[in-house]
Amino acid sequence: MLRIASSSITKRAILSSTRGLPQAGPVVAFHSSSRREEDAKAVEPVKKGGLFGTGLSEWYALPVGLVAAIPAIKLEWYVVNEETQLLAVFIAFCVTLYTQGGDAMYKTLDETAQTILKEHTEAEEKVIEALEQKLDFLKANSNMVKDFESINTMREAAYVNLNAAGKVKPHHDFKMQIERMITMIAQEESNVAEKAKTALMEEATASVTAQFESSKDLKKAALDAAIAKIKGTAKAGDDPVQATFIKFFQNKAAAAAKSDDGTEAAAQRATLVAKLDAVTKNEHFFFQFDESGKPKMNA
Repeated sequence: MLRIASSSITKRAILSSTRGLPQAGPVVAFHSSSRREEDAKAVEPVKKGGLFGTGLSEWYALPVGLVAAIPAIKLEWYVVNEETQLLAVFIAFCVTLYTQGGDAMYKTLDETAQTILKEHTEAEEKVIEALEQKLDFLKANSNMVKDFESINTMREAAYVNLNAAGKVKPHHDFKMQIERMITMIAQEESNVAEKAKTALMEEATASVTAQFESSKDLKKAALDAAIAKIKGTAKAGDDPVQATFIKFFQNKAAAAAKSDDGTEAAAQRATLVAKLDAVTKNEHFFFQFDESGKPKMNA
């Protein structure tokens, strides 16, 4: 019983002495969650401790233990055996490790904890940033339904306008086709009339020139008329050149009236109808011309 009691007193004294050793540094508790309200409360004052609650340093337990251990060992109240030696060696090892390597171990663990805390904080910041971006995106798309409704309304209005334009466009195209045919007919008639006029004037000039070259009376009359115009004594209607041209045109008109059987006009009409029909087919008009020149709507 004395051995057990003395052993318990010695162990308690040694453990109390180890708790009184100075620490290598403050212990950092890693906690990634937000601070709770319980942590924010005021810390209660530490009760008076020390050796047996006296407030004395726990280092005094060492001499007290030695003073108590000497008579205990002397009187064999406590027998020092292999268990005691092993305990002493283990305690010495723990004290040496704590005092010599405690700071290095603390720094290593603290550095690891700080690294983990930094990585965790960066990860949380990235998650928060991603959530904020998603929130902005959702806020920006909050009016998506109204935007699609507006788009559908505009689409329906566009379809209505296209349908209205589709009804009017054929009429407009038909009008443009008719106007183009009329323009082509007028241009063709103008070209034919210009060609006929040019040919008639060339023929008239050649005929009058031949008459004046072959008739001395016409030459003399033309010379006298020119001299009279120079003197200012010429009378209206006394120009033989003009009279000869007028006579040629009168004879030409009389001859054309006698010999006109409509063949030339029919040929010109057929040529014009062929040109117009070719244009209507190549450009896919709504109508075409038959052989008689009458327009017919396409089926």
